[in-house]
Amino acid sequence: MRKKIWPATFIIILIAVYSTAYSSEKIRVLNPTPPNQMVDRVPLIPRLDTLEGKTIFLVDIGWGGPEAAPSIYEEMKAWFAQNMPSVKVEVRSIRGSYMQDQPELWKEISENGHAAMVGISG
Repeated sequence: MRKKIWPATFIIILIAVYSTAYSSEKIRVLNPTPPNQMVDRVPLIPRLDTLEGKTIFLVDIGWGGPEAAPSIYEEMKAWFAQNMPSVKVEVRSIRGSYMQDQPELWKEISENGHAAMVGISG
């Protein structure tokens, strides 16, 4: 019985020593709540009644590397070609980081497209 108490006692002493050593360390906590009011919400546009005769843009944001999404988007494009041939599908990739604005791409989509799927796949 006495032999079993020593390992447990030793572990308790180690925990006490380590917790005392780290208790003097200061931790900075940040509040994620925005200091001002929330951003104004913009409602989503209404859904299209139909995709027939429309142009859809599939936009890869580049997450997962340059080879992650193109094959999936090409498969989606092929599906539309076979199952809904009147739907025109355009595949695009953003330039640079997905964190950067893409004004040229958004302009092209707004002028030439009816809908867009922007995101990741792969």
